[in-house]
Amino acid sequence: MKIRIGVGLTALAPATDGQQFGAFVDDLERLGFDSLWLSERATAPSPEPMVGLAFAAGRTTKLKFGTSVQVLPGRNPVLLAKAWATLDRLTGGRALPAFGLGVADPAEQQAFMVDRGERASWFDEALPLIRRLWTEDVVDHVGERFKFEGLRVLPKPVQQPPDVWLGGAAPGELRRVGRLGDGWLPSFTDPDTALEGRAVVEAAAAKADREIDPEHFGALIIYTGRDEVPDALASIVKARRPDLDPADVIPAGLPSLRSQIEAFVERGFSKIVVVPVGQPPSWSDELGALADAVLDLQT
Repeated sequence: MKIRIGVGLTALAPATDGQQFGAFVDDLERLGFDSLWLSERATAPSPEPMVGLAFAAGRTTKLKFGTSVQVLPGRNPVLLAKAWATLDRLTGGRALPAFGLGVADPAEQQAFMVDRGERASWFDEALPLIRRLWTEDVVDHVGERFKFEGLRVLPKPVQQPPDVWLGGAAPGELRRVGRLGDGWLPSFTDPDTALEGRAVVEAAAAKADREIDPEHFGALIIYTGRDEVPDALASIVKARRPDLDPADVIPAGLPSLRSQIEAFVERGFSKIVVVPVGQPPSWSDELGALADAVLDLQT
């Protein structure tokens, strides 16, 4: 099993300053992290993820690029397929598209102009269509939302097709991963709960006559350098999973983060994305300490 460790930035990340963000990207590449993941929040100060990843791609030769996650409902699937195919082509196959329904936030939902109750059906039609546009020369499609005749998207991505990662932890979301996803990257979860979710994903995949690559199960781990979980993050965990202790989900300090990664790896989760909370005095020092603490686990 290949262990890969990437770094994500929260929606409040200091990534709108090109010099600071560029130095952050350069450190990820220099230190040997596997990937960079950008969140999508239309109403937050974080960069639009495709623009931010394109900026990062121009500075690197090895780093991979993912979204954690990009909202699919409300987007034109043809233009989105084109954008990801282009990024994958220009980076030599380093794209890691990851899609979701979007957060349950009225401000964010209105930005994508899709009623909350319509998001799942939009997603279920758009994702298979995107895959077809990546792999088929000409696509004919008649669906509830989209109708295309003789449609061609070029260039094709280097990866044929790129693996699509999905998040989510609710029963319906887990079943969707099994039906439509190539990989699962949950957040705000602990290793044992993730293992239970994996069983649901694999059962749904088998029911759909599919199989998820055993190495395409991962976890997004938010961690804090403080001795305790900040109240704001603890509230998010309690709202999503009142049965979980926030301290079991959000490691406090690098030793706890390493232990959490090891626990996920022991349970067969190999794609790990760590997300630091807040803004440290020096991002370069933070990433250096993070690399020292966990990168020897990468294989």
